[in-house]
Formats: sequence, structure tokens, C-alpha cells
Amino acid sequence: MSGVLIGFGIIGFVILVGFLVGRFGIAGPNAQYVMNRLAFFVATPALLFTVLARADLHVVFSAFLLGAAISVAITALLYVLASRLLFRRAVPETTVGAAAACYVNANNIGLPVAIYVLGDPQYVAPVLLLQLLVLAPITLTTLDTATRGKASVMGFLTQPLRNPMIIASLLGVLVALTGIPLPDAFFEPFELIGGAAIPLVLMAFGMSLHGQRPLEAGSGRKDVLTAVVLKSIVMPVIAYVFAHFVFALDAEQVFAATVLAALPTAQNIYNFAARYERGVVIARDAVLLSTVASVPVLLVIAALLAPR
Repeated sequence: MSGVLIGFGIIGFVILVGFLVGRFGIAGPNAQYVMNRLAFFVATPALLFTVLARADLHVVFSAFLLGAAISVAITALLYVLASRLLFRRAVPETTVGAAAACYVNANNIGLPVAIYVLGDPQYVAPVLLLQLLVLAPITLTTLDTATRGKASVMGFLTQPLRNPMIIASLLGVLVALTGIPLPDAFFEPFELIGGAAIPLVLMAFGMSLHGQRPLEAGSGRKDVLTAVVLKSIVMPVIAYVFAHFVFALDAEQVFAATVLAALPTAQNIYNFAARYERGVVIARDAVLLSTVASVPVLLVIAALLAPR
């Protein structure tokens, strides 16, 4: 279980640094806003391009990916139903909450877990591709359309082409598909800039925690708790059921599918919410609480399902 603890130790330390930066005002009053913008428009697109340009895209057609997609879809649908029918939330807040319930931290927690617990970083690739090429575009397009107050078919179709993260992801997939032989020197500037993405997002998240208390009255406790329960418990159960009983994957793949579904909410969801200034508290609290909850959940899954 050292991989789980290592992953959470890394992310926790960087968040703590961000919290201290915000607590002592080291970077000034607008630092959090600036860091979020840099992460959204510059650093994260560079990171996504380099990751996807070197990905093995054969995993796109695997049963492992299909199982992950089904667990994401069912979990998101459950949250949307609860938000719209029970909580009566607006579309932007519902979108952020649904993403918080099913969008996993496949990068800065998923990769260490895949390496140290699953023994193969390639297990993260299907989830990463699913989120970048399907879930992120849907989330960002919905937020963009809902916050602008108007919608059109053309606007919906072209919005992904105006989003830097989606453009970078598509370019990365294009490079991977075509097998264009690009020299290492070509990737180095993108890797250098992309290396700032995770620290920027984590530190901005840590700064957002200063002066805040999770689950404060009037902050949307029902929304947050619903997202956290779906993310931490319901989604891993769904992933296990489909991996084991529907697709009949082997024990190692069932274990991997369940572990990846149990990963906490990605900090990107907070970044998305902060970018559109809607559902920020829901995203912040869901990331924090799901991160805490995922530690015992992952330990239980490992104890029950890890191949002997």
C-alpha cells in the first residue's frame, strides 16, 4: 500500500504549500485567479499534448475502457437526477457536481497508484483518454453554454475547438494516431511548460482552502456529500460489477478497474469551476473530502481484490 500513501503524500504536501502561500499572502491577493488561468490556458494543455502524443491508443477499443465509460455514465446520471429532481440546482452547479462525482484524479494520484499498486502505468491511459476526449469536452461545453446564457447547435459543436485543453488533446491524439516521428527536442518545451500544470492546480486549490471550512452551512452540503458518496463508493462498485460480471475481465484487470474508479475527484474539476465561477465550493469540498475518503476505500479494495 506504499503506492497509495506515496501518491497522497505528494499531492497533500503541494496542497499544503498552496494553503500556506494563501495564509501568509506570499503571492498577493490575485495569485489564485492568475494561477488558475495559467493552468487552464497554458500549462495543462501543454501537459495533455505530451501525454496523449505518446499514448498507446489501442486501449481505446478495449473492454477495460468500455467498463470505465459505463461506470462514469451511470454515476454522472445518478448525480444529475439527484441535483435536478431533489436539490433543484441550476445547470452549471449540476454540471460541476456531476463531474466531481465521476471525474477521477487519473494523473497526479492515478499514475503513482498505477505504478506502485497496479504495477502498470498503462492502466491509467484508457481513463485519461476517456476523460480528456469525452468527459472534459462535455463538461466544458455545458459550462460554457450555460454560463453564457444562450445556446446554439453551432456553438455547441465549435466550443471544443475553442478550448485550449481540448485542442491540445486532439493534437496529441493526432500525433499518436499518425505516428509522426517528432524529435525529443520538439517535446521538451511542452514538457517544461506542462510540468507546471499539476503544481499550479494543486497550489491554487490549497490557496482556496484558506479561510474556508468544508461543508459550511449554505454551501451546498447535500450536493457535496452526494458527489463524494457517488465518487468514493458507488462508482467503484459499478466498475467492479461490470468488470467482473459483465465483461468477465481477469482478476488483475478487475482489481485495476475498481481501483481507478475509486480514485478521488480530480483537481481539474475545481479548475473548471473556478474558470467559469460556478459551483466552486462544490468542486473544492468534493475534491478535498473524496481525497480523504479514497485512502481507506483504496486500502479496502486492495485487501479484497488484489491478486495474490
